[in-house]
Amino acid sequence: MSNQNNQILKNTNAQILDEFNASIMFDKELYSQDIRGSIAHSQMLCEQGVLTKEEQEAIEQGLLQVKKEIESGNFEFTLATEDIHMAVESRLTEIIGEPGKKLHTARSRNDQVATDFRLYVQEKSLSIKAQLKELVDTFVNVANKHTETLIPGMTHLHAQPLNFGYHMLAYANMFKRDFQRFESSYERNNYSPLGSAALAGTPHNIDRNSTCEKLGFTAPTSHAMDTVSDRDFALEILFNISTCMMHISRISEELVTWSSYEFQFVRMSDEYATTSSIMPQKKNPDVPELLRGKTGRVYGNLISLLTVMKGLPLAYNKDTQEDKEGVFDSVKTVEISISILNEVIKTMIVNVDKMEAACKIGHLSATDLADYLVQKQDMPFRTAYYITKDVVAKANSLNKDISELTIDEIRSSSEELKDINEEIIMYLDLRNSMNARTSLGGTSTKQTQNQIDDFKNWLESQGK
Repeated sequence: MSNQNNQILKNTNAQILDEFNASIMFDKELYSQDIRGSIAHSQMLCEQGVLTKEEQEAIEQGLLQVKKEIESGNFEFTLATEDIHMAVESRLTEIIGEPGKKLHTARSRNDQVATDFRLYVQEKSLSIKAQLKELVDTFVNVANKHTETLIPGMTHLHAQPLNFGYHMLAYANMFKRDFQRFESSYERNNYSPLGSAALAGTPHNIDRNSTCEKLGFTAPTSHAMDTVSDRDFALEILFNISTCMMHISRISEELVTWSSYEFQFVRMSDEYATTSSIMPQKKNPDVPELLRGKTGRVYGNLISLLTVMKGLPLAYNKDTQEDKEGVFDSVKTVEISISILNEVIKTMIVNVDKMEAACKIGHLSATDLADYLVQKQDMPFRTAYYITKDVVAKANSLNKDISELTIDEIRSSSEELKDINEEIIMYLDLRNSMNARTSLGGTSTKQTQNQIDDFKNWLESQGK
């Protein structure tokens, strides 16, 4: 092979290695956090006498210029700078000269990336939490309009009559828990890595409390080696997002079912459904199907990072460079998913009549008959259970729902019921059945309204 060909091969291999090794093409997402952290670091170095006031001011102004260049699209990212930290520092030095070379005093890229990434995760935890609060509010508002709208409650499909508002509050509870997960993660992880250096701290006279305060952290982390290798905060946001997307997927599955021709419980806005390319009569629930599908990708991101971290020795390892792309992807996925689901729920039309008609399929008030026999006739539950099965069989033979039976039909269904009081008809009424569930957390209109009031108080306590 000629020397020329050898050189071409070497150049090609070098380019491949640069592409493999560099993170700049994805960690440029952290430019804002990197510049913010660098400004705080320079201010602290000035306070400690490491930088002069003039040097610090030049560094800060230079960093702000770099930020402006990036945001205006005039900054060229190249593989030569490897990562966002070197890209910013190199451009800063081009702008201001020698003082730019002093910025990295008393820190390492290890604590720098840990700081940048943690700032990003903390900021996103707050913004996603705010989105979830809006989503909870939307579910509560829909619930408030439908505290008397009957819908079949499902456990192994048809089970008992509920009100639709109560059903919506089940999801409000899920998303409230998601809100609380992001909130507790934020509090648990709001500690500053800056000043940990490579893994063992620094001999320079630094003030970690100063940079901590400037960056909005609660306190500095307490162990440098743990700090630079820790990615628990990234795993937490991935888990929180995965759980939230699981909840989004569950309501999406219900929306797909409810909007089908077979159910017709809800009709989605044309903005969030499309017609079939071949069947003009069809309206496809594309948006909830996509929401359901995107859950798998965030699960994958969580498992990926767990797998990366599981065998790493202390302290920092290059493997950890694989921590960011999955987090960036999951954050973007959940942000758009929450936003779109919020609009889907706000704009959907609830077909009250279809829901209530569906409650007359499957004998949803059968349990009320058994409960009545236990409470009013002093029967053992198991006896009442089998008598109720006889009544259900009678209703089936007449092609009726149990709630539609006359008192004579009920009495003729079982010898034990031949003298049953006519008040049983009231107990079998579907709306009465729903409203009979008055225990705390139950589906009665009154209990549902109490839950709505509790949610409204909670939402108000969270502020705007």
